[in-house]
Amino acid sequence: MTLVTPQPLDVELVLMDFNRWNWCRTGEDEEMLVPHSEILEGPLPVQGPVAFDGTPPVEAPQPMEVVASTVENQAIEEPQVSRFTWAIENFSRQTNKKLYSDVFVVGGYKWRVLIFPKGNNVDHLSMYLDVADSSSLPYGWSRHAQFNLAVVNQIHSKFTVKKDTQHQFHARESDWGFTSFMPLSDLYDPGRGYLVNDTCIIEAEVAVKKVIDYWTYDSKKETGYVGLKNQGATCYMNSLLQTLYHIPYFRKAVYHMPTTENDMPSGSIPLALQSLFYKLQYNETSVATKELTKSFGWDTYDSFMQHDVQELNRVLCEKLEDKMKGTVVEGTIQKLFEGHHMNYIECVNVDFKSTRKESFYDLQLDVKGCRDVYASFDKYVEVERLEGDNKYHAEAHGLQDAKKGVLFIDFPPVLQLQLKRFEYDFTRDTMVKINDRYEFPLELDLDRENGKYLSPDADKSVRNLYTLHSVLVHSGGVHGGHYYAYIRPILSDNWFKFDDERVTKEDMKRALEEQYGGEEELPQTNPGYNNAPFKFTKYSNAYMLVYIRESDKDKIICDVDEKDIAEHLRIRLKKEQEEKENKRRYKAQAHLYTIIKVARDANLLEQIGKDIYFDLVDHDKVHSFRIQKQTPFNQFKEEVAKEFGVPVQFQRFWIWAKRQNHTYRPNRPLTALEETQSVGQLREVSSKNQNAELKLFLEIEIGPDLHPIPPPDKSKEDILLFFKLYDPEKEELRYVGRFFVKSSSKPTEIILKLNERAGFSQDEEIELYEEIKFEPCVMCERLDKRTSFRSSQIEDGDIICFQKLRKAEEKYRYPDVPSFLEYVKNRQIVHFRSLDRPKEDDFCLELSKLHTYDDVVERVAQKLNLDDPSKIRLTPHNCYSQQPKPHPVKYRAAEHLLDMLVHYNQVSDILYYEVLDIPLPELQCLKTLKVAFHPVNKEEPVIHNIRLPKQSTVGDVLDEIKSKVTLSHENAELRLLEVFYHKIYKIFPLTEKIENINDQYWTLRAEEIPEEEKNLGPQDRLIHVYHFTKEAAQNQMQVQNFGEPFFLIIHENETLADVKVRIQKKLEVPDEEFSKWKFAFLSLGRPEYLQDSDVVSNRFQRRDVYGAWEQYLGLEHSDTTPKRSFTANQNRHSFEKPVKIYN
Repeated sequence: MTLVTPQPLDVELVLMDFNRWNWCRTGEDEEMLVPHSEILEGPLPVQGPVAFDGTPPVEAPQPMEVVASTVENQAIEEPQVSRFTWAIENFSRQTNKKLYSDVFVVGGYKWRVLIFPKGNNVDHLSMYLDVADSSSLPYGWSRHAQFNLAVVNQIHSKFTVKKDTQHQFHARESDWGFTSFMPLSDLYDPGRGYLVNDTCIIEAEVAVKKVIDYWTYDSKKETGYVGLKNQGATCYMNSLLQTLYHIPYFRKAVYHMPTTENDMPSGSIPLALQSLFYKLQYNETSVATKELTKSFGWDTYDSFMQHDVQELNRVLCEKLEDKMKGTVVEGTIQKLFEGHHMNYIECVNVDFKSTRKESFYDLQLDVKGCRDVYASFDKYVEVERLEGDNKYHAEAHGLQDAKKGVLFIDFPPVLQLQLKRFEYDFTRDTMVKINDRYEFPLELDLDRENGKYLSPDADKSVRNLYTLHSVLVHSGGVHGGHYYAYIRPILSDNWFKFDDERVTKEDMKRALEEQYGGEEELPQTNPGYNNAPFKFTKYSNAYMLVYIRESDKDKIICDVDEKDIAEHLRIRLKKEQEEKENKRRYKAQAHLYTIIKVARDANLLEQIGKDIYFDLVDHDKVHSFRIQKQTPFNQFKEEVAKEFGVPVQFQRFWIWAKRQNHTYRPNRPLTALEETQSVGQLREVSSKNQNAELKLFLEIEIGPDLHPIPPPDKSKEDILLFFKLYDPEKEELRYVGRFFVKSSSKPTEIILKLNERAGFSQDEEIELYEEIKFEPCVMCERLDKRTSFRSSQIEDGDIICFQKLRKAEEKYRYPDVPSFLEYVKNRQIVHFRSLDRPKEDDFCLELSKLHTYDDVVERVAQKLNLDDPSKIRLTPHNCYSQQPKPHPVKYRAAEHLLDMLVHYNQVSDILYYEVLDIPLPELQCLKTLKVAFHPVNKEEPVIHNIRLPKQSTVGDVLDEIKSKVTLSHENAELRLLEVFYHKIYKIFPLTEKIENINDQYWTLRAEEIPEEEKNLGPQDRLIHVYHFTKEAAQNQMQVQNFGEPFFLIIHENETLADVKVRIQKKLEVPDEEFSKWKFAFLSLGRPEYLQDSDVVSNRFQRRDVYGAWEQYLGLEHSDTTPKRSFTANQNRHSFEKPVKIYN
């Protein structure tokens, strides 16, 4: 069922421009939106919402009832704000990768919701708002929408998952939303309330406004400044770089960092930053940041991972500080950004005071509960009382009442204030963005109220009066957004907005007041409706502030010109600019010129048998001329004479033609009339495509004295043929020249001439073949030597291949021309890697794409000196993840080698192999399970590969394990558990068939059943116990489980104190460490901490066993287990990586 609920308001949202968040960049100046994923799996997507496996959008049939009006019957203009409801029935049985909702209209625009029910290559539901008619909208369209998407909890509405954001949609960003909307485990858990009667209800609230078109905007012309190109999700970096660049003292210091002409920007952070700053200073158009991110050691994945601008600021400054050591600019970072504060604790009743001086490069200021920057500083220096249970231990004085606080010793010339817009909300158990109104002044006086923020040791002669230089803005929500900056470069009244590639002039109100955050109320324009006014939160607000001290501004805002830039850098960058300008000019003037590519016999001789085997030449590797279109062709011939040393009178040019069979051959010589035309006219004769090149073959005849001679006269009877010689013994094909034949003559008449060209004896018998085509398959047919060329339909430009007549006793791999060309067409060098070492090539084999499965494994077995090829198992390669595919090739399931190499639209050249201990056909009749056995004595788990017939049961598996391990006693019973992400999800019944058990994603664990569990009392409970810690990831505080989960019996009226004793004994944890552990009852992922006196059984429902997703006893403590980059059989969470600069 689909509902569209219009709000009775005619509203216009404040114009806010939002740029890229997730981008795929196909070239320096070319960008396309992708459905937002961090690890690409599948081919690079095309524009618009396309699944990553390359499948086109599927309009899945949905059992929807349209209650309100849809697009087809919309009669009146929709209001600007609407709520849309989409009920999806049979949700868990959906097989399509993606689903689209019905189209609904808001603000006269067509929208729809796009979801990926099984996740867009992540283990979360993925959901986006999509412009329904993006493909049919006119060029340059754009629209702005503020919206939220929700999955309704149909049991408890307070648990409805709702996420909001805003975005400016246009042709290259026609969908926007959340790749990791909510975990699939939560969505599909029937007890959570998101699926009721297998129906999922999705809601979207959308408010829109048309925006100004900036497609033709010229930043340099309008503002004098240029922007930075977004590489994928690098807007956070762009805003920071613009801020640092517009601190001239910093820019000058970067210019003075030592670099040499031998350095490469992609390998030198100082040179890359110098290059970037130089281009920002002197370029006319926006500047790319690829060299800089390469110098950081980042790959494409890093460019698509959005990070925190505050974190990048710290990491970059630390890296530059390190790079500046030992240079003339050593200490610049400290001089600009370093301040000091004093942490103190002062006893109230005794004369004792402890102080500690610390430095800072930026200050973290609270936003929550503070109306402005001054309130945050007040809170920063607020005195904390240490009294009662929290008394301070003052060395010889023992426990004492004390005052604890922070005061500033000195502030830096450039003060960076990081506003704490993100914080953990304990009531909601998640990270939230604080969009509260928070004011910041144009002038900041930190000497206010008699220097209340300063320590007694502060230098009172320094006037700490600051003026605002820049405001970095975060626009969006906790799950994603966009960064840009408002900067006044010379501290005048002129503010500029630096938003990736675009720079605009802005007024002070936009830079200050409109970035305070808070809420805005839109006026009610339909008083006939009894609705509350529409309020919306302003999601764009200041995130970082940069102030410059008034007394230092003349030093900080200094002149930076070319003399500050190293000469080698100026030369290098000016040369780059000239090359770029030449390319631009070349491109701009392209319509005035024609590119003429001239192929000669020398090119054919050089390429055939080496670079190419089919046709005659690769035109990209021949000499090209760039000639003005109006140039007479005869004048062009003079250019050719100069270049090749062939006088004009000895030149004859042939036009190439593409035949219907897709081959490309010289078709006919130019006529005398055509040679009087301009090259532009001649190009039009050869191709109607305006941008096509003119391709010519230059026929040159060489006389006995090896000098050019005039070309022979050509009549209609004369045919120009090209000849290739094949040697089956050497498996070589080479070009041996061309000559004219009479169409009425027969091949027998040219045998002597061909033998001479080949270096054969005059009476050598040869076979002739015509090379006809090679796409989609090779066609090379024997030429009847007794039939005339005309009868064999031979014409100008045809290719004749020949070889010695085969003798019966001669045995060759490819005995004739057709078999050799077939081999060349299908040959494939395959790199084989052991599945255990998937990053290393073991060996290479030259195979044919037409080789059968048996051919391939036989060749691999030969290489490995293995007698039985059936023990080889192959696994294909995933071209996009650069990893083995999850499933190997079944025995003889792939007909040809090509079937094993194709991945979507790409052909790989990698296969992985395993050597099995039994033949693959036999193995495929068995089921292999990887089971981790956990001994009672706390020894490390041992992995056992259990191989049994597929019809075996779990009981058979446990019997097999018993035969391999040492048990605590001979009558011990085992059980098999399914463990996933450190939680127990299932105890397998002994009778369950193993055929359907999946050990690819779940860990199978075998363990002894404790005797006490076999004799449960009527009031005893068997509960799950898991280790956990709380971590902030992707701006959310999440419970992270770790370690080995286990079962525990709890008895009626047993307190936590009693349970703790048994847990400590079971886990053998030392007292000191165990005292730090916390214990919590967790339900639906939310911890409720327990006290020693709490009766544990009261927290758990009265069932024998609980699912891991319901409730468990949590042990909170630090995770001391060694971290691994990837754990087998455990999918990795896609949490945001920390910012790292590797070089």
